Amino acid sequence: MSPSRYTTRRDFLKRLGGTAAGAGAPWLVPDSVFGANPPSNRVHVALIGCGNQSRVDLPAVLRYDDVQVTAVCDVNKGSHGYARPEHFLGREPARQKVEEHYAKKASSGSFKGCDAYADFRDVLARDDVDAVMIVLPDHWHALAACMAARRGKDVYCQKPLTLTVHDGRQMIEAVRRHGRILQTGSQYRSNPTVRHACELVRNGRVGKIERVFSIVSGAPVGPGPGWNPMPVPDGFDYEMWLGPAPNAPYHADRCLYRFRFNLDYSGGQVTNTGAHSNDIVQWALGTDDTAPVEFEDTGSVWPPEGHLYNTAVTTSFRARYASGAELVCQTQDPGFGVRFEGTEGWVQYAEGKVTTHPESLADSQIGPDEIRLPISTNHYRNFLDCVKSREEPIEPVEVGHRTATICHVGNIAMRLKRKLRWDPQEEQFLDDDQANGMLQRPYREPWQL
Repeated sequence: MSPSRYTTRRDFLKRLGGTAAGAGAPWLVPDSVFGANPPSNRVHVALIGCGNQSRVDLPAVLRYDDVQVTAVCDVNKGSHGYARPEHFLGREPARQKVEEHYAKKASSGSFKGCDAYADFRDVLARDDVDAVMIVLPDHWHALAACMAARRGKDVYCQKPLTLTVHDGRQMIEAVRRHGRILQTGSQYRSNPTVRHACELVRNGRVGKIERVFSIVSGAPVGPGPGWNPMPVPDGFDYEMWLGPAPNAPYHADRCLYRFRFNLDYSGGQVTNTGAHSNDIVQWALGTDDTAPVEFEDTGSVWPPEGHLYNTAVTTSFRARYASGAELVCQTQDPGFGVRFEGTEGWVQYAEGKVTTHPESLADSQIGPDEIRLPISTNHYRNFLDCVKSREEPIEPVEVGHRTATICHVGNIAMRLKRKLRWDPQEEQFLDDDQANGMLQRPYREPWQL
């Protein structure tokens, strides 16, 4: 066959341009309709964080008859100003959505209403809440998840799991110490197409993996030097929104959807979309309990000094696994995808489908005696089932932490602009005190992890 029939590396990068909009959308496969469940069989869930991502997460659990959403929580009573101007979000819109949903259901006779809170600690104090969905800015993930675990709640935590490597290890210890279930919201492990691509790699269909491309989105530059603070809107508890993060003057572009472009609250797009693409890499390579051992910047671009947004505009770093496989994580804006290049061909996932070289690999079936990855067809359903069974979910806390670690360490290498050696077992840099000092951040009083 002519080589032109195959997707080249350049074609792969070009075609990624249309995929970013769907990079964060969950893989939802219709489940069979659940029969009526008595109250004793229901999982009582509270939503902590009623912003942009809650538009996906809340309907995803409301659809199940064995779930009852009993509480929602957000520091914002309700406003516009999220990812899209027409979205009106916050705790009161979320509460209204829940109550309207149950009002339409004939089987909701046991529903006693949905309470709305401004402080998530009030949610955790309730004995009738079995599980919480943490849909907060990244700087709140570890604190909220650890507090939930200590109160005996199971946790669905949105990706990226953490803001720092240190926070991730603390989350693991809290979840394990208190016997909790935690599902990380990197939902591509519940996508059967992604699973097939990863199984092809795991079973050596393309030979020994030499190089992997992980594509993440680019980031905006944001308000430049001289930006002015703004008055805090009515109904928005900005002090609580900041929480453990450093004190800073309010600006609309600091909060809501745009928090992810400031290093005080997030790691930028490398932790946002990279929490998906790098997670697929980890699954395919079978490295869920480890990480690359070397990282170096390869030309990342950052906003000029003084801009409100200070995360990488263009991600570009290279990492090397102990096996010798090279991970190239870079921006092809506004793209998303992964590509595994081996000694005998390649496999890529982009635009919702798998393509391969040779082409016949795409239809290759995994035999009964080969490596088969765990099956989940719905990330939320998998979490709820594990809440009941107490089995480990498809994306448990250790796995989410290891994926986030790649993003965090890559960020540190890009910020320092030099090669770093990483010990994935000790979770420390070798002979680099400056880099090690960036693995955790102080919490603003009175917050403590």
